[in-house]
Amino acid sequence: MKHLFKEGSDKSKPTLLLLHGTGGTEEDLLPLADMIDPTASVLGVQGNVSEGGMPRFFRRLEEGVFDEEDLIFRTNELNEFVDQAAKDHGFDRNNVVAIGYSNGANIAASMLFHIANSLKGAILHHPMVPRRGLELPDLTDHPVFIAAGKNDPLCKPEESEELKELLEQGNAKVDLHWEMNGHQLSRAEVEKAAEWYQKNFGWGMK
Repeated sequence: MKHLFKEGSDKSKPTLLLLHGTGGTEEDLLPLADMIDPTASVLGVQGNVSEGGMPRFFRRLEEGVFDEEDLIFRTNELNEFVDQAAKDHGFDRNNVVAIGYSNGANIAASMLFHIANSLKGAILHHPMVPRRGLELPDLTDHPVFIAAGKNDPLCKPEESEELKELLEQGNAKVDLHWEMNGHQLSRAEVEKAAEWYQKNFGWGMK
């Protein structure tokens, strides 16, 4: 998968897995990584699916309706890529925290839903519920931060609440942060994510 890796100054910190929204690139979320933990290693990945020339991490049948078969395939593909990247770049595979926005947040949530210990934790900006009717892996000691918009037309508030409940049923520790905005990514929610990260992983912007 097209990607970038930037080694951090402290290898004991989590590697931040950056997952862009529709139409993004592996570089899109670098400013978020700098705000959340500027000394952590960073693995930015570009999705392998194209929708009208816009990179995505998995196909959808229409807006808000996921192609579940492709979602499962692409979730495994991304997980295997991170496995290999850990070997290639020498980072701890068991200490990876995802930072995803929109489509990237959805594939990160799907990793949590489908693959045990694929992530140590996750920061999900404007995610949806990836799948329903699943028994989730045990997510004890897997903190998750969800940033949601009260006026988000693509991801309704009820969807954010449902995702929180499903993750908690898997024993994840979930913090749901609300903004009054829509689907756009705001600086305020990233600052809240940085506070959450520092609290849960002991590092972040002072």
